[in-house]
Amino acid sequence: MPLIPGLPDDVALSCLARLPPKFHRVLKCVSKRWRDVVCSHEWYSYRRKHKLDEAWIYALCRDKYDHIQGIPPQISKRKGRGFETLGKKIYFLGGCGWVEEPTDEVYCYDVSANTWNETTSLSIARCYFACEVLDEKIYAIGGLSTNLSGPNSWDTYDPSTNGWISHVDPNLVPDIEDSVVLDGQIYIRCGGSSLLSRVYAIVYEPLRGSWQHVDADIASGWKGPAVVIDGTLYVLDQSSGLRLMKWQKESKDWVVVKRLSQLLTQPPCRLVAIGKRLFVIGKGLSTLVFDVDQSENAGRIMVGSSISKLTSDYDVISCKVVAL
Repeated sequence: MPLIPGLPDDVALSCLARLPPKFHRVLKCVSKRWRDVVCSHEWYSYRRKHKLDEAWIYALCRDKYDHIQGIPPQISKRKGRGFETLGKKIYFLGGCGWVEEPTDEVYCYDVSANTWNETTSLSIARCYFACEVLDEKIYAIGGLSTNLSGPNSWDTYDPSTNGWISHVDPNLVPDIEDSVVLDGQIYIRCGGSSLLSRVYAIVYEPLRGSWQHVDADIASGWKGPAVVIDGTLYVLDQSSGLRLMKWQKESKDWVVVKRLSQLLTQPPCRLVAIGKRLFVIGKGLSTLVFDVDQSENAGRIMVGSSISKLTSDYDVISCKVVAL
């Protein structure tokens, strides 16, 4: 049976795929065939290829999971879990409880199909670890583990094989503060230990397959959540007010881009980017949105918009983007 009577399926797909995501739930109610198409990889790929996809921000909030249907109860009980997106799926990895040891379980939420499933487990159980996507693979890095090699290891997940591969490097440490992908490499900011109080950074170089220490300059100004826009690293320094900082590669120093008002977004905040738009998401999901290029060219004037906080004081842990 054709998608739309009287039209070839490729033409029907082209018509239906132009509807924005807010109508996709209605499309899935028309018939099983339509539902299967809307949830298919073909639909997702077509919208991406023709630049019809829209970006949606998903915020992981502390102890708040009531806005996603069918979430497994195991996830809501765990702390220190990984939170990452790949394609049209959101992954919840590992984690631990107050009296529970780290787990290797991984759950996957298909955003378009609105379905959950438990997928291939991590190679090593871990919690409070870094999680990034590089070259269409998920990296679960360092953190705490019951395995002796866990803090000095990282796992890579390849969706094409649905499998994890474990690696070990002594340069990795358990006290990971933040991570970001920059210039095709994974940078991690490490917190000071009892023996070494300074903050430092390490970088993963895919060609070498190993972690190396980077110059102290980049770690010195990395004092908060980070995001990369057009190959430039931005950091929100929340140590004294809210200062948006930018890392200048050529001169190897940090410069202040803007000072943000805490009346518009309340710390602690997280950063996420869609194109050149920077979203600063704070307590209660209070959000400040602005275009980085326009704001930098406007001098002292902040060019952007804000979204008021919700009535509940949601504490945002992490933010990710899914394009549908």
